[in-house]
Amino acid sequence: MSFRLPLFALVMALSLAACEPPTTPDPETSDSTPTSTPDQESLEAPMAEQRSHTVEAPGGTREDPWYWLRDDERADPDILAYLEAENEYLEKSLEHTSDLQEKLFAELRGRVVEDDSTVPYLSHGYWYYTRYEEGQELPIHARRKGSMNADEEVLLDENERAEGESYYRVGGRDVSPDQGKLAWLEDTVGRRQYEIRIRDLETGEIHEPGIGNVSSLAWAGDGETLFYVKNHPDTLRSWQVRRYHPDMEDDEDPVVYTEEDTSFYTRIMRTTSDGYLVIYLRSTVASEMRILPAADPEGQFQVFLPRQRDHEYNADHLGDRWIIRTNWEAPNFRIMEVPVGEESDRDAWQDVIGHDEDVFIHGFDAFVDYLAVSERSNGLRRIRVMDWNSDTDDAWFIDSDESAYAAYLDTNPDQHATTLRYAYTSMTTPTSIYEVDMESGERTLLKRDEVPGGFDPDDYRTEMVWATARDGERIPVSILHHADTPLDGTAPLYQFAYGSYGASMDPTFSPFRLSLVNRGFVFAIAHVRGGQELGRHWYDEGRLLNKKNTFNDFIDVTDFLVENGYADPERVYAMGGSAGGLLIGAVANMAPEKYHGLVARVPFVDVVTTMLDESIPLTTNEYDEWGNPADETYYEYMLSYSPYDNITEQDYPNILVTSGLWDSQVQYWEPTKWVASLRHHKTDDNRLLLYTDMEAGHSGQAGRFQRLKETAMEYAFLLDLAGIE
Repeated sequence: MSFRLPLFALVMALSLAACEPPTTPDPETSDSTPTSTPDQESLEAPMAEQRSHTVEAPGGTREDPWYWLRDDERADPDILAYLEAENEYLEKSLEHTSDLQEKLFAELRGRVVEDDSTVPYLSHGYWYYTRYEEGQELPIHARRKGSMNADEEVLLDENERAEGESYYRVGGRDVSPDQGKLAWLEDTVGRRQYEIRIRDLETGEIHEPGIGNVSSLAWAGDGETLFYVKNHPDTLRSWQVRRYHPDMEDDEDPVVYTEEDTSFYTRIMRTTSDGYLVIYLRSTVASEMRILPAADPEGQFQVFLPRQRDHEYNADHLGDRWIIRTNWEAPNFRIMEVPVGEESDRDAWQDVIGHDEDVFIHGFDAFVDYLAVSERSNGLRRIRVMDWNSDTDDAWFIDSDESAYAAYLDTNPDQHATTLRYAYTSMTTPTSIYEVDMESGERTLLKRDEVPGGFDPDDYRTEMVWATARDGERIPVSILHHADTPLDGTAPLYQFAYGSYGASMDPTFSPFRLSLVNRGFVFAIAHVRGGQELGRHWYDEGRLLNKKNTFNDFIDVTDFLVENGYADPERVYAMGGSAGGLLIGAVANMAPEKYHGLVARVPFVDVVTTMLDESIPLTTNEYDEWGNPADETYYEYMLSYSPYDNITEQDYPNILVTSGLWDSQVQYWEPTKWVASLRHHKTDDNRLLLYTDMEAGHSGQAGRFQRLKETAMEYAFLLDLAGIE
């Protein structure tokens, strides 16, 4: 599905190098000003002219003087020149940090295991894995037949495919059930509008059927028929399921399903058993499945259970039954089962794991003898294991040695397996892949992300604390800092949050933030309402007419951290991306005096204009997230917090904004217009910088090293502001 997901959460996890003690500035000599500033008199910020433009709105019209910065084709020479001028201004403004940026980039790259590989998993007699070669930006996907001692068969070398392209990213990929073909999606623009490629794994021949604007695909059981989802040509919404076969002579592949409800996304997949093809349809508050035996590709998809507002479900096939995750009369979800053939009779659904108001169920892996459930309690992600032949009360949890952590189900394609693959991480434990025997409970560490140069977790401290929001709610906050960093109110703070779509930001390990932590920063994740860290109600209390709770929570967490000595009140910095960038934009308007610097990555800041325009990707699907502005109640509420619409004549913090020209999630003109308006209205001399990647989209550059350059720029911006050389 296509959410405005945070860039922070999409960036690949890298390994950490050796850690040096932090270098906290002496408070007697540091006044929180940049250590070396550019000659401001020689720099002139780009100022976009205002042009009269009227936007239709409920009850009348409103003026949008920077609407002209929108160009759907990304070809207007005046707009491109303006974006380039902003990039040049940023480069000159940060020129004095160029050495620091180079140092940070080298530091971050030095934490990458350049010849790394994933833990192989067994599927249909082959061991599948992904690996990197030294110096290469992109992964190589490969397999070995029978054992890891067999000859390697390269399925797809992304580096070869990317040659000559300024941008290259692989979307979905699927090996046919007979293991004879690989189909994958590739994007050479950054717009997430993929084209299909097919490789015959016996001959190595690549077929390019000329099918573009695709978002997902899945093979049928015959290994010849491929189902795929076309995106709508105007709104880019995943929309239509088609069937491709190389022997078909028709000009167009047959349409097997079209989703007419513009609030739903469409996806095609196979069940873990390979027994069924599934069309999965989802909106913010409802879902529906349509199923077809994979061995009958020309058959008709049948509705699993008709959609109903406020009912979300998904199911996987296991033998003679379906295992279902559903929120039917269960806001935090429960696990149920139903015999094959009785899916559409909800009265036939039977409880496996009942609803618990204190436990949120994320998903499951179903095995012949066991059921593994991914769930969340007290804000922490954990895994429960149940023997089908035992009482539910005998289910057990995989142990953790830490008080704050996250455990996730990993790749488990064999339903007859008696071992479970899972991933474990914390803010001080690199991502670790374990295999646990589901009968004995014995677990084996298969791989822990290597840290080039060495890494000692004892050099760091992590904890979860609880801040009290203004309405009395307790907000969980995950904290990381170096053991030598004093918590006496002198440390700079880097605070992050997302707070939308029910996406939970877990306390996971990341090497990026440690470049700040090693230099004395305290890093904090504010688990604000709008995520699901504390269950479904936590999400519901941060969306629609409750959205302002997200922003208030973030500000109240900042106050808590300052009051309790975690942060120097003069050196508080915050970052959010995508919908988290909306959070940053709202905070900038609501409490600018509390922050010395803000970073907004691909921020969703022009809420009202976007939600009024049904031609923009994502808009119609998100009425249940933000509200439909055709309803004046929602319109007025959105208008009251939309960052672009609430800029006033006041001082703002130092702000760094990033954007992607080809972004299909948050169109480039949103951050561009926001910055233009800020430049016109703000009353301070603080930095306001906009960087637009002219060759990428929402997720930034695809290469594992390329993306680190933007991170190095961001960190140099913050370190410079914090007065840390």
